[in-house]
Amino acid sequence: MGDRKGHQPAGTVIVGASVAGVRAAQALRMEGYEGRIVVIGDEPDPPYDKPPLSKQYLSGPMDADGLLLISSDKAARDGIELRLGVPAAGLDPDTREVSLADGTTIGYDHCVIATGASARPSPWRPRSGIHLLRTRRDSEVLARALSRHRRVAVIGGGFIGAEVASTAAAKGCDVVVIDPLPNPLARSVGEELGRRLAGLHARHGVATRFGLGAEAVSGVEGDLTVTLTDGQTIGADVAVVGIGAVCNDGWLAGSGVPLDDGVVCDEFCRVRGVPSVFACGDVARWFHPRHQDLVRVEHWTNAVEQAACVAHNIVAGRPRAYEPVEYVWSDQYDIRLQVVGRPWNAACSETVGDTSSVPERMAVLYGDEAGVMTGAATLNWPRALVECRRLFGGGARMDVARQVLGALRVPALG
Repeated sequence: MGDRKGHQPAGTVIVGASVAGVRAAQALRMEGYEGRIVVIGDEPDPPYDKPPLSKQYLSGPMDADGLLLISSDKAARDGIELRLGVPAAGLDPDTREVSLADGTTIGYDHCVIATGASARPSPWRPRSGIHLLRTRRDSEVLARALSRHRRVAVIGGGFIGAEVASTAAAKGCDVVVIDPLPNPLARSVGEELGRRLAGLHARHGVATRFGLGAEAVSGVEGDLTVTLTDGQTIGADVAVVGIGAVCNDGWLAGSGVPLDDGVVCDEFCRVRGVPSVFACGDVARWFHPRHQDLVRVEHWTNAVEQAACVAHNIVAGRPRAYEPVEYVWSDQYDIRLQVVGRPWNAACSETVGDTSSVPERMAVLYGDEAGVMTGAATLNWPRALVECRRLFGGGARMDVARQVLGALRVPALG
């Protein structure tokens, strides 16, 4: 028997128990929402945070409680019902019901889609030895493999790949990173800083095969062979595949929810053409007023900020457009990279700070043809990042940003 048939009040149903879903529930209470809140999660574990999975949790020791987004006791005190271990199977906007894989249904006044994304499946399928990294269990299984084996091939040189390589190297593994792009992180930070970040691998004893793809992976864990697109072969015990993510939106097939590389939303994060349904986090593709385009962002900060906007728009009489300043960070080896805005769209860039120290303390400013900031990236310089976010959010010019950062004291080593 479904919840609605059991005469439960409808309230808000949030599908997804990662950071976007949990923060949406908490933000609803902070906004004064008094209705029923149900959070549906497909994993049986209490909701947990994911950024540490490629870093602190993978390297250990870190107790699983340190990952918790909300405990069962805290959820109960806040009046948030957690339905865990049973994924959503469908959405019916006409009856305003979410159906679950166990055959039950839950009625709603508002629904929030926050199902996020999953690691893109590996196209290589040896008998064993391939690892993806998206869930807590993924991290635990990979950690055990890294404790048993020494040779690690990381296929994919983006943020996840670089972070896993950094963690594995710190655990004493022999690591090689493979990516078909000559400069993998240039997609996020531009060519110049991308090259500097690529150099981190060599500085920490990690080999790279950039500009070459993985053609095949064969063997078993402990005895894998990775064949590259130029015919070279690399022996490995473990292969970690980090080649992007895919939206968790298959459960919405036939619902009438518009899907196009995510759930399509308006500027208020309302699903287009589907009353009383919102989306936030990695699965949401919304109209960004500043960029005048549909945007989907797979970063923790966006999930938190978008969840807060959705909660406000459910509760408030006047909705607020969601137009964030993009922000992402990554911890790799001895650096913390922080990025604001859209560096990859820049027509010009300028570097400020200490580029000669090891590790670097520096910032790179990015601008358009008119000299207006389009973004910034910092290495180990948090105060500069704060200023860059403020300057970018205010539409500052490159020359003004350069003067502001030039007046800051570059932090000393140590």
